[in-house]
Amino acid sequence: MGLPAEEKRKLYTQYRNLLLDGIVPFWLERGIDREYGGVLSCMSEEGQVQSGDKFIWSQARSVWTFSALYNRIEPRPEFLAAAKNSVRFLLAHGRDDRGRWVYHTDREGRVLEGATSIYADCFAIYGLSEYYRATRDEQALSVARQSFDRVVRRIEEPDFNETVPYPMPPEWKNHGVPMIMTETTHELAQTLGDDKLEDLAVQYANRIMTHFVKPDRKVLLEFLTRDYQELPPPAGTFVMPGHAIESMWFVLHVARQRGDQDLIQRAVEVIRWHLEYAWDEEYGGLLLSRDIKGGEPFLPHSQKKLWWPHVEALYATLLAYELTGQAWCLEWHKKVADWAWSHFPMPDCGEWYQRLTREGKPSSEVIALPVKDPFHLPRGAVLIVQLMGDKA
Repeated sequence: MGLPAEEKRKLYTQYRNLLLDGIVPFWLERGIDREYGGVLSCMSEEGQVQSGDKFIWSQARSVWTFSALYNRIEPRPEFLAAAKNSVRFLLAHGRDDRGRWVYHTDREGRVLEGATSIYADCFAIYGLSEYYRATRDEQALSVARQSFDRVVRRIEEPDFNETVPYPMPPEWKNHGVPMIMTETTHELAQTLGDDKLEDLAVQYANRIMTHFVKPDRKVLLEFLTRDYQELPPPAGTFVMPGHAIESMWFVLHVARQRGDQDLIQRAVEVIRWHLEYAWDEEYGGLLLSRDIKGGEPFLPHSQKKLWWPHVEALYATLLAYELTGQAWCLEWHKKVADWAWSHFPMPDCGEWYQRLTREGKPSSEVIALPVKDPFHLPRGAVLIVQLMGDKA
């Protein structure tokens, strides 16, 4: 099982070069706020800063990316310096007086929007956990653990609804919360060597597979009621294939750790469903969202082609092949890779476009947040390099 050595070396080199010759220079030259800390991610596709505003989940994601570059690719001092620069901003300005991570600040750290998104908390935990692996910074780990304990409690409370940028009524549950908790919990468990946390990661993964995955229709639904019943359209029939694919590689990480072959097979099959469901037969590429009843999807921009679902699919298909050896994984990897590499790379700067039209042309429309994050693309590249390299 597994790719031939020559193909592994080719992918290893391709994505390592994308990181070190493209993405990293782009961000070190254009995105680091050396005056106030953090990254300046409210920028154009080409890296022109549009605003000094800082979304905390972007700052936290940058901590993960630069720490992972240091831990998993090459221990260059400039990677660790960039991670420390973002940690400095996060610890100084990222939390309110109750320890909750705020959503949005100005460049200097003054709060513009408070604790409206649990995802900010989760990305802070995710980033600080990876940062601790590089530095053994006990303060960073302590903050991550305190934040984690609070999030675990908060997401089960009946009035929980901190899910910006897509707020929902308290009587709903969304797939995004157990999804991010699966990966966040698993990564923190790996950092701490904590088997009880790994058990909790399995519980979050099982919550997704038991309730949100619908084998009879071969989809993963994004929204359910609080007691896991289906909602009426359009929220109840909304599918975001890229989200489902990303979620499934989170589940695969947990299942791989446990050696759970049944869970591996089930998660890999869900990846396949959503590749088939998202593929645009007319123009190629993966559509952002669909409605299982054929109506207008619940969230806008359904026909856009975004970089992140394609990146998640590139890693997920390789991971699925390494774990199962199923030939379709490589077939789909090539199909997605051919489209992505022919449409997303930006000329002369090493980064990728984030947003394309259905036809594959650059789009300037804001989707979710007005940011260009150093996250999905570098994370996917880091994980592919790991999977294809000696550290796999």
